[in-house]
Order: sequence, then C-alpha cells, then structure tokens
Amino acid sequence: MAIKKQFVKTKPVCKVTFSVEAKEASTASVVGDFNDWNPEKGELSKLKNGTFKGVFEIPKEASYEFKYIVDGAYINEPEADSFIWNGFAGAENGVLVV
Repeated sequence: MAIKKQFVKTKPVCKVTFSVEAKEASTASVVGDFNDWNPEKGELSKLKNGTFKGVFEIPKEASYEFKYIVDGAYINEPEADSFIWNGFAGAENGVLVV
C-alpha cells in the first residue's frame, strides 16, 4: 500500500495517488472525509500486477480521515500520515494531511 502526493501550484488541490496490493481481490475503493465515505466516488482500478490504484484531486491545507475497502473489508493504510480513533466506526482511521 502506498500514498503519493503531488501538490498543484495553480489550483488549491493535491493530486493523491492511492495504491493497494490485493492480487486476490475483485474490488477496492478508498473512502474518507474527502469523498463523503462513498465507495463509488473512491473506486480504484485494478492493474495487471494485482495492484489497485487511483488518483484523486483533494483540497489542500486540510486533514482527512480515510480507509480502504477491499472486497468489503475496511483496511488502514500503514503509510498514513497518522491515525485517529473514530468512535462512530469503533476503530482507528488513517489520516491524510495535504
């Protein structure tokens, strides 16, 4: 799993690439505060090597809680900027700072 950030000088956004290795999975999404926790808005594409990947423009100068959903299971990104307990979910969420 990995996160790559590319800050755009001409817009108030950061292009964030989310990657999840899940060779056996059939679906993967990234959900969080930046897309209203909607799996359809965070759908990742499966590459030939079994990695799911997607690039999203996320507003800068903020932090967002997020998780991956791989075949229905919620998974944290180990390379998240930090982690925070979410009482609603009853679990830790990753935090993305852009």
